[in-house]
Amino acid sequence: MNARVALPSRERLAACRVLVVGDVMLDRYWFGAVDRISPEAPVPVVRVTREEDRLGGAANVAVNAQSLGSAATLLTVVGDDEPARKLEQLLAEHRIRSAIGQDPQLKTIVKLRVIGRSQQLIRVDFENSPDHEVLAQMLSSFEAELPRHDAIVFSDYGKGGLAHIPRMIELARAAGKPVLVDPKGHDYQRYAGSTLLTPNRGELAQITGPWRDETQLAAKAQSMRSDLHLEALLLTRSEEGMTLFDDAGAAHVPAEAREVFDVTGAGDTVIATLAALVGSGVSLRDAVPWANHAASLVVGKFGTASISYDELTA
Repeated sequence: MNARVALPSRERLAACRVLVVGDVMLDRYWFGAVDRISPEAPVPVVRVTREEDRLGGAANVAVNAQSLGSAATLLTVVGDDEPARKLEQLLAEHRIRSAIGQDPQLKTIVKLRVIGRSQQLIRVDFENSPDHEVLAQMLSSFEAELPRHDAIVFSDYGKGGLAHIPRMIELARAAGKPVLVDPKGHDYQRYAGSTLLTPNRGELAQITGPWRDETQLAAKAQSMRSDLHLEALLLTRSEEGMTLFDDAGAAHVPAEAREVFDVTGAGDTVIATLAALVGSGVSLRDAVPWANHAASLVVGKFGTASISYDELTA
């Protein structure tokens, strides 16, 4: 499964509408110079010279779908705080439609990365775990958005926003929409009935246990697919590429040899590319090589990033 079919035209991709639902976060970067070690402790002192905010989590999935030329809508819940206002500003700048609920009890997730000499020195996370289902209040918004979208993505970062998604998946499948899920955690039963799950090696091994060879991996993957009533399961395997498991068996796409700079958000790029292509009428088997190619490009960029149509076809 190496050959890539022709991409849909720009016009076809532009007609595709992708609804992204899930945990959203603000990726905040502080860049600076490191000239000395602190006299207080053996740690580098970073003199911050530049700050940059980027959309992260489910919002980065929406950015990637939009970057390819499709129209993305983001459905999420944020807190009532400065990071939430910054997220809404960035979404507007990227021309991403959003249906955002606010929950005063929720702290909008911020991942602060301090960068010195082109190296990430530390990451500081600001978040709290919701004591209630924060997206339950958005079910009516989800039902309203469904008819106007061609593909649905659930981006689960394990932050509590998607604790109760079976009803949303049920509604989407009843409406005939493909449902793609980037999963987290130990309970995959809540993703039952989806079109596609996209776990990485570590995430799948948490559920199935380790495998000793490709034959055992295929058996475990197909067993999960059957148990959860999935059309397909895509295992992302870093330097080993990707393997799609479906009714026709296993189809492997090897990784493309490139210099890896930063893997942050690569999974977002993969599922956004798949959603845009499947929503445009491309089969999963034909979409996977393009998603693999998009991932190989995005890991050559710094931080959360996206790939354009021109980059994908260059």
